[in-house]
Amino acid sequence: MFCLTMLALAGSLAVTIQDAPAKAMTPEPVDLELERDSASGLEMLRGVYRVPENRVMRTGRTLGLDIIVLPAKSDQPEPDPVFFIAGGPGQQATTLVDLMMSRYGWMQEKRDLVFVDQRGTGGDHLLQCTPDGVLDVQTLLDPLFDSEWLVDCAERLSKRADLRFYTTPIAADDLDEVRRALGYEKINLIGGSYGTRATLVYLRRHEATVRTAILNGVAPIAFRNPLYHASGAQGALEGLFERCASDPFCAEAFPDLAGDWDKVWKHFEAGPVSVTVRHPQTREPVEVRFSRAAFAESVRGMLYSSQTAVLIPRLLHAAAAGDLAPFASAGAQRSLALSRGLALGMLLSVTCPEDVARIRDDEIEALTRDTFLASGRVRSQQAICARWPRGELPAGYGQPVRSKTVPVLLLSGTLDPVTPPRWGVEAARHLERSRHVVVEGSHFVGGECLSGIVRQFLLSADPSSLDTSCAGDVPWPAFDLGD
Repeated sequence: MFCLTMLALAGSLAVTIQDAPAKAMTPEPVDLELERDSASGLEMLRGVYRVPENRVMRTGRTLGLDIIVLPAKSDQPEPDPVFFIAGGPGQQATTLVDLMMSRYGWMQEKRDLVFVDQRGTGGDHLLQCTPDGVLDVQTLLDPLFDSEWLVDCAERLSKRADLRFYTTPIAADDLDEVRRALGYEKINLIGGSYGTRATLVYLRRHEATVRTAILNGVAPIAFRNPLYHASGAQGALEGLFERCASDPFCAEAFPDLAGDWDKVWKHFEAGPVSVTVRHPQTREPVEVRFSRAAFAESVRGMLYSSQTAVLIPRLLHAAAAGDLAPFASAGAQRSLALSRGLALGMLLSVTCPEDVARIRDDEIEALTRDTFLASGRVRSQQAICARWPRGELPAGYGQPVRSKTVPVLLLSGTLDPVTPPRWGVEAARHLERSRHVVVEGSHFVGGECLSGIVRQFLLSADPSSLDTSCAGDVPWPAFDLGD
């Protein structure tokens, strides 16, 4: 069984992290091999770069960071590549090539596109807690951070990793070392969700190497995960109801969404209800106990994408009449995707010291009161973090990231349930050469309008010259009204 005493002792040991990056070491060259992806047909350069787990001592265990470079197609490429910074925390950058190419593939005409796995997300340094194979549906629907298995995971991972050395500032120094090893002087950064936090931390520590930065779904230092999840989701849900009420077709089909919500809420008054869903992996029917907390997380998950958010009025209306299975299915599907797509051990090694440790108990009730998520997620993540080895952060980590020189483009969706526009406003206040663009949408917004704005920005590196007039014309997607 897990030994709390030993883990607490390990977490109390001092970890020296300098306020500024350690003196740059001469990086080893990266051995890249040309490959052709069998699925997409993309030609790419693949390689592995090894960094010390303890960057201060630079002795002991090393970590192999997977790298993919898509070389520029032009015979005269620009010297500054685009580095894509993954989200999560815990997402593996090299698995996002197809997704990013579908949105930003045009960048390859003139620039190399670079994907580097952050420490803890892949290869021999993967800090994954979810077991392989077919997962139990009930476990997928139970609150993620209420599980004792995460504490057992800390014990297991600690046998092959020092979980204190996986924070964002350390990862930023890894990335800069890879940049130098690849021979780039200046780079452009694109980060989404937690990737915006990682981009800002990199900007703070290595500002001289950054030509431009693009932040989509902005999570600045002031954003403390998961303290604001409840208020963000509540605001997005209320905004969705308002969009439906102002849409004549949605309003006619679902005239009382608030009443429907109250009816669904009452279904759980006596506790979890029995629901039959199809297993998201085997497709076999499975009976599960669906709780109010699981329903709330399912709704929050659907709000992340406007394409699933527009389903909520119809599904909510059906749930008010007693059909909760679609929400249970959606919750299980999202939980499976998160379990497979995020390294949960790395997520905790990042958020426990960087976010949860900065949450004051007196803030929780005020910021979660009168929300459908309430305070459960924050309290349960606090409990896990109290038993997770905690890395030390540079002095002043909680201060805003400031820049007077680097051009930064910030993108926000109006109904983003996790990083609403207020956080883009907060980050932009401290970035003197920045532009914040808000469009109708959810988390990690895209589309033709924003693609054009990003093109302008990458070409000019001048936020003040951007034509953003199309942003106000981006429509909210049509609601799914069913039959």
